Amino acid sequence: MDFVGTGMSELARVEYPRERKANMAEHLIIFDTTLRDGEQSPGISLDPAEKLEIAEQLANLGVDYIEAGFPVASQGDFEAVQAIARGVDGPVIAGLSRTNLSDVDRCWDALRDADAARIHVFISTSPTHMEHMLKMTPEQVLQETTAGVARAREFTDDVEFSPQDATRTPVDFMLEVLAAAVDAGATTLNIPDTVGYGIPWDFGSMITYIREQIAGDYVLSTHCHNDLGLATANSLAGVKAGARQVEVCVNGLGERAGNAALEEVVMALAIRDDVFDEVTTSVRTEELSRTSRLVSRLTGYPVQYNKAVVGRNAFAHESGIHQHGVLAERSTYEIIEASKVGQKGSQIVLGKHSGRHAFADTLAKMGIKVQGEALSAAFTRFKELADRKVQITEADLEAIVVEELGADVETGYVLESLEVAGGTVKEPRAHVIISLGGRKSEGDATGDGMIDASCRAIRDATGVEARLVDFNVSSVTGGIDALGDVVVQIEDGDVRVSGRGVSTDVVEASARAYLNAVSRLVRTRSRDDVRRIVSGP
Repeated sequence: MDFVGTGMSELARVEYPRERKANMAEHLIIFDTTLRDGEQSPGISLDPAEKLEIAEQLANLGVDYIEAGFPVASQGDFEAVQAIARGVDGPVIAGLSRTNLSDVDRCWDALRDADAARIHVFISTSPTHMEHMLKMTPEQVLQETTAGVARAREFTDDVEFSPQDATRTPVDFMLEVLAAAVDAGATTLNIPDTVGYGIPWDFGSMITYIREQIAGDYVLSTHCHNDLGLATANSLAGVKAGARQVEVCVNGLGERAGNAALEEVVMALAIRDDVFDEVTTSVRTEELSRTSRLVSRLTGYPVQYNKAVVGRNAFAHESGIHQHGVLAERSTYEIIEASKVGQKGSQIVLGKHSGRHAFADTLAKMGIKVQGEALSAAFTRFKELADRKVQITEADLEAIVVEELGADVETGYVLESLEVAGGTVKEPRAHVIISLGGRKSEGDATGDGMIDASCRAIRDATGVEARLVDFNVSSVTGGIDALGDVVVQIEDGDVRVSGRGVSTDVVEASARAYLNAVSRLVRTRSRDDVRRIVSGP
């Protein structure tokens, strides 16, 4: 890593001793920022109820801190942080704040009812950020750091400070800012690799150097982004160098390429305890897959099939050699036992003759809890698809539930019917009937293809104008009767939302996904929860 004008290249590299040191393990704080940095992923807009549901599962997972949001960013964010502070037991609840005193006050207003609360204060310190974003001199940044941290310390004795874009900040200046933060009362110093610039050995060396140079009683933390695919590696290097907090997101969500993935960091520490024997965490790893599925369902961000630890293929083997080895002894090709992260190797198969009880019981065994109208809606979709498909697998079930629960049962649009016509000699045409709260409306349109015509017909029926910015279709399972899984993103002004739909007919799946996104857009507008364009570390 080239730290301009710092001499960082002369710092000693971090050594990784392999010998075990018994009875020396310290607690590593798992600071989850899925609800703050994770929600800054394009197209994600969680309402307070959805944030609360994720926070409750994070508490079940056993994280130490939940960064619930950025209270000053919007009224919706403030209400979500407040609801989590009031309703979630176990983890310490944190809120993000700039150094502005009014921001800090607003953050505390949202957190004040929590059993334990932390204010996380940040300011940019890199030359490019100070010049182009803050329009501040280094002296002004130092003053802001001291004032913001001191104000936070008036409210709570748990104050975190982050020098945003730390890995592109000259080390001497960063040390000066960190020392000022400690003097003002910061108890955690978080080192953000805000743009994913870090390389593991240099990032680890920087953590070591900070520990050596900054005196005081504080916890050193990492916050690594994944622009070069190194977020998990950099976080682990930081832990090895002495950091005792890691900031992570479920499924690696976050701005641009995302953040260090919680599940990857936690399982690397657990599996390679020969290397990381100096730390331990309180995470209940058997809840990892359940947490991953919940976050994927509520954010509309699918988990890539080959995602480490929680992906659908994480414990799948196709190669004959691998299959033979795993059948003889699991550990030949698997370093993680599936049950340790809440995964299952066997697939559950249901068909059109299955009843509601078996459907609900199967979902429960998969770790998906659905009740009331949501269960009825999901079961109805299951029966419709079972009539078209010989077998319904566990992956199919999860896709069905994800689609049905992606729309609000009370306020979401419902696709009553879809008729399409097209071909090589006929202009594609679509007719839809949709309902909202029992009231039906119809729409007709033509388009470049049947999918385009269907989306235009939905716009005609709902009166909601939005621009389609992303369209992705994939197969949930194999075979000619496979479910098509469509994820779309639509945009209206500064608001971008995702929608998802599944069907054996890709045109129908596309229409369902587009209508689901329209429902989310309407909900976002109605609650006036458009986030301001403000980002944190």
